[in-house]
Amino acid sequence: MKRPRLGLGDAGQRALLLAPYVIGVELLVLLPALFTFAVAFSEYDLLSDPSVTGFDNFTELAGDPLFHRALLNSLIFAAVVVPLRLLGALSLALLLHRRFRGVGAARTAVYLPTVVPDVAYALLWLFLLNPLFGPINATLGLIGLPQPAWLASEGGAMAAIILMSGFTIGEGFVVALAARQELPQELYQLARVEGSSALHTFRRVTLPLLAPTLWLLAVRDTVFTLQISFVPAYILTDGGPDRATLFLPLLVFDNAFEWLRYGYAASMTLSMFILTALIVAVQFRLLRRWRFGLGR
Repeated sequence: MKRPRLGLGDAGQRALLLAPYVIGVELLVLLPALFTFAVAFSEYDLLSDPSVTGFDNFTELAGDPLFHRALLNSLIFAAVVVPLRLLGALSLALLLHRRFRGVGAARTAVYLPTVVPDVAYALLWLFLLNPLFGPINATLGLIGLPQPAWLASEGGAMAAIILMSGFTIGEGFVVALAARQELPQELYQLARVEGSSALHTFRRVTLPLLAPTLWLLAVRDTVFTLQISFVPAYILTDGGPDRATLFLPLLVFDNAFEWLRYGYAASMTLSMFILTALIVAVQFRLLRRWRFGLGR
């Protein structure tokens, strides 16, 4: 028995299937973003009606040393973490793309840190980095290496957050692994017949073909990295010591929910959005040139 049709064409059926997603994006992403952008040009403390102040919030941002420190910390964090995560995802994808005994367990181990909730993951690292009974410093002491004061020094705190962020590469690993497995094997067979070395094949075949995927991962990780710094900084260091791990998301949170300066926090959010868009645009141009250069 055939089911009755709704009388919709292919376009109508696609629109019907996409409707929940479109409505969700509008309610959960678009409308809050528009509200945030509007509040950025006003003074609002949630207790009284907002008052339009024009560009006063942005003028204050230009002279705010706390914002400058948070911006610098965020840029340093992204500049280190994004290449580290990209290199880790690519390296593990190239290492684990072939089938061998135990490859499934190895792939699961790579992806596992990504599925752990952010708060639980940060608390786990708080235990691992404990200077008194943490296993990391205990292991370093057993092999005669110095035991850093991970969360008590400026460099140690930044290194700790970078280290813990470098392990959550599961999504990038899966994308890079899928892209590597889809590459045509005929090219590699031809390279072996021509006597091409592994390094030469990697430079002339693998990298150019993976360049679009690597660009996608670089853009995604840039946007992602500028956001994920909030949870580890909030739980592990609260922006310290001496504001060494004060990142923009944490400063936005403090202004909005600690000091009730929603307009000022919204102006920071808008500034971070513009900065992220500029970085992504620069990445697109640089990575496109890099891809063309590899193919020569």
